[in-house]
Amino acid sequence: MEGVSLPDYYGGSIVNLMSSIAQSFGAKTGYKPLKILPPNKIRDARNVVLLIIDGLGYDYLRKKGKGSVMQEHLIGEMTSVFPPTTAAAVTTFLTGVAPQQHALTGWFMHLKEVGVVSAILPFRPRFGGFPLTAYGIPINTIFGQKSFFSKINAQKFFINPKEIAYSDFSKTISGNAKILPYTNLGSFFRQVRRAINSSKRKKFINAYWPGLDGLSHTYGVEHKKCEKHFKEIDKKLRRFIKTIKGTNTLLIVTADHGLTNTPIGRLLRLEDHPKMQECLTLPLCGEARTAYCYVHPEKKQQFENYVNKNLSKYCYLFRSQDLISKNYFGLFKPNPKLFDRIGDYALLFKKDYALIDSINAHEKNKKPNIGHHGGISREEMIVPLIIIRR
Repeated sequence: MEGVSLPDYYGGSIVNLMSSIAQSFGAKTGYKPLKILPPNKIRDARNVVLLIIDGLGYDYLRKKGKGSVMQEHLIGEMTSVFPPTTAAAVTTFLTGVAPQQHALTGWFMHLKEVGVVSAILPFRPRFGGFPLTAYGIPINTIFGQKSFFSKINAQKFFINPKEIAYSDFSKTISGNAKILPYTNLGSFFRQVRRAINSSKRKKFINAYWPGLDGLSHTYGVEHKKCEKHFKEIDKKLRRFIKTIKGTNTLLIVTADHGLTNTPIGRLLRLEDHPKMQECLTLPLCGEARTAYCYVHPEKKQQFENYVNKNLSKYCYLFRSQDLISKNYFGLFKPNPKLFDRIGDYALLFKKDYALIDSINAHEKNKKPNIGHHGGISREEMIVPLIIIRR
């Protein structure tokens, strides 16, 4: 497969970054530490701040970041996880393990336990409505992985946008950390500073900013609005680091994934492929760039033949089980739930192609995203590692 970037779980991914952080606090995740940031480079800091800028790809930073404080302190690159998407990668930041263990595999996930395709982070049915907890389904029946916050001995803070700070997922995954919500970029950095200055104790602070990702989806990665927002983040970051001088803080800035643009002519629609659609027992799950296909047992040959004949120009076809065997999702023993959440087959889209499956009028009428992630291009998979000491 040409032009493909896969996760490096042996010392070069965000999973390994979390292992380095865990070991610096005297804990372990099972994964090796990050080669370019070993635990002894973190251990002496009183405040360890993990600042996640959703959607900030390494190549984007190198291209757009000339003169920025982020590029000034850039020490290298890492891979995300597979698939490189928020649901999988942010959950890795919040558990310390790969999707192989936490089993969150994309924005849309089939939950066998309750017989529904979900939007997993809002924890609601894909078609909309109330969170599944409103129907008496506790999130811990779906998600059983221990929070990273609960694995380490320190004072802990989880800084998240106000609209999701107390969601079912956030409350579950925050463990015993103190949640600090914010409303804009200014209050985001104020909350980080508040956490740093809250005491003289050793701390771990996880702070998540989603704005760049949202703009990139809507307007495309190269749009001026995205570049303007990136520069705004960098400007406020430069001001922020001046205000925490002398606090013995290690600021680790990175991302969950990057993005790539999909021109409208390369956005495929499942409804245009009825012979493929009739093979499926569920709507497509996962992401537009990595689609999990649940196929009727009697129609597997028809499905394979159709994809090989009509879609091989656009995507790679895998048996989903083979992705587990090839360690796409991580190392070590897989979560038993993983097998149910990746379908029978997976379509991994090439270059800048993507596939969408609209299940209702709202999805059909919605303007499609220009920026996408979840695929195996370098732009999506490779993220920066930025280290600032104060």
